[in-house]
Amino acid sequence: MNFLAHLWLAERSATSLPGAILGDIVHGRDLSAYPDDIVTGIRLHRRIDVLTDSHPGIVALRSGYPQGARRYAGILLDLVCDHALILDWERYADEPLADFCRRSAQQVAEGAEWFQLAGARRPQAESFSQLLLSYGEPQGIDQAIRRTAQRLSRPQALLEAGSGWREVLPALRETLPSLLQDLCQAQI
Repeated sequence: MNFLAHLWLAERSATSLPGAILGDIVHGRDLSAYPDDIVTGIRLHRRIDVLTDSHPGIVALRSGYPQGARRYAGILLDLVCDHALILDWERYADEPLADFCRRSAQQVAEGAEWFQLAGARRPQAESFSQLLLSYGEPQGIDQAIRRTAQRLSRPQALLEAGSGWREVLPALRETLPSLLQDLCQAQI
């Protein structure tokens, strides 16, 4: 699950949207510097990540990657999940995607102080909303793969694994409904 899916899930559990994003930024177990709602969002994010990685549909998709690429397949599938979610957005939400992205990005931006505390840049609502919307286009996913690869010690491995993401998209779109349903049931 990437940003959009984490926000979608956080909203369904009435959990902090900034916390849902901070789950990727805040490291370690000591969360005492954060308010309770942010801590709950961070913990939910981490739980979603663990449950996603062990979900039978995701495990099956990862197993289709060659041995050396499987480590990066999880990262790749997380990014492509947002693309799949956008492609079938009307199936999962009544609110138009652009409205959801704008509203969610505004709430995330309102938690800017907690991003700064974690050592991250202050999120800007407009640019974060545009980032979320960019996941609906193939070039947005390509760019997300490149940005993510830059943060890795072996960026080329993710880029190589990511070169075939379009081929796994149909299977991921087929898996996504059961994954989201299982995550919703597990987190409440």
